[in-house]
Amino acid sequence: MTRRMPATETVRMALTTLRSNRLRSLLTMVGIVIGNASVITLVGVGRGAQGLAEEQLSNLGANVLFVVPGNNDTRRRGVAFPKTLVLEDAEAIDEQVPSVRRVAPQITSSQVVQAGARTATSSISGITADFLPVRSFEIARGRFISPQDNQAARAVTVIGPDLRSKLFPTGEPLGQQLRIGTQAFEVIGVMAPKGAVFGSNQDENAYIPLSTMVNRLTGRDPTYGVSLSFISVEARDEASTSAAKFQITNLLRQRHRILRDDDFAVRSQKDALTIVGTITGGLTLMLAAIGGISLLVGGIGIMNIMLVSVSERTEEIGLRKALGARSSDVLQQFLVESLVLASLGGAIGTAAGLGTVALVAAVSPLPASIGLTTVMVTVGLSGSIGLFFGVVPARRAAKLDPIVALRSL
Repeated sequence: MTRRMPATETVRMALTTLRSNRLRSLLTMVGIVIGNASVITLVGVGRGAQGLAEEQLSNLGANVLFVVPGNNDTRRRGVAFPKTLVLEDAEAIDEQVPSVRRVAPQITSSQVVQAGARTATSSISGITADFLPVRSFEIARGRFISPQDNQAARAVTVIGPDLRSKLFPTGEPLGQQLRIGTQAFEVIGVMAPKGAVFGSNQDENAYIPLSTMVNRLTGRDPTYGVSLSFISVEARDEASTSAAKFQITNLLRQRHRILRDDDFAVRSQKDALTIVGTITGGLTLMLAAIGGISLLVGGIGIMNIMLVSVSERTEEIGLRKALGARSSDVLQQFLVESLVLASLGGAIGTAAGLGTVALVAAVSPLPASIGLTTVMVTVGLSGSIGLFFGVVPARRAAKLDPIVALRSL
């Protein structure tokens, strides 16, 4: 009666076999290493992209709504936004919507800005004094545009910190003159850094009174009047956001005499977060699937090498069986070899992936990160792949007839 081989002896023999073929073992692990590193890195980068988008959206304010001209259909077809959102709409929202605290109409245009011999192309926004609290911007130096500046249509401007560095790298910008298009403006303030939102650097923008924007740069449309790029609306609190959105929609439908499709859209931070979450979540899953394919390829590599190993060790297997080893002992040894290769490769790949994620977070604006659960699942998956793809070679080894195997000696 044959005696079952102890598990410790099975592990020892498997490790001895792997050590005796170090180069082949290392090459077999490469696929698993790459697979694990890919999964960890790609999921970490995907989560970083989602975190960056959510961080940028949080800068907009939890209770801020944006009213923009055009509807979803025009945006999908890439049609230029119609001039259906006008200054009177913003005034009506401010006066008639009870759940709204402040309204900040805005006209945006790209213009060449010049100060002395230095020039830059910048986004120029015509705004009112309420822009600052509604959008949670801050002034670093000087002052912001006041209601009096708008009433008198003064030629004054507040510039972002990056635009200030381009136009006035060494000198004091306050009180200096610069040209926006063909018009001269006095710099009265410099904004505090705000960062980028969806690739648009807000620190390179310049702000002028809305009335000055109309009178000097964009003009008044003879049909629509003062057409706006969009309207920023601050609800009284976060709980009032849904009510404000509903009331603004109904008010503008009445003002625009809409019977069918809206010619405007009202968007909140929550809407944007939902859209961004869906997109980045799908992106993360796709990246994880790509890394999973690498793991699959690594598992196939393990099975291939183990099948070769079975062919090379036919005599060894026959001799062990002739000396009393059971088929289950041979099966376990080959499964342990596959598991060790996959687990060790998974550990190395995980370390490489974590290092890459940390590097991405350090050298890029992406707050790349990876959760402990993801790491554990990835390592467990690599070990499972080793077991799964090691079954076929192990069963082939276990089924070898010792008489047939010994004939090749």
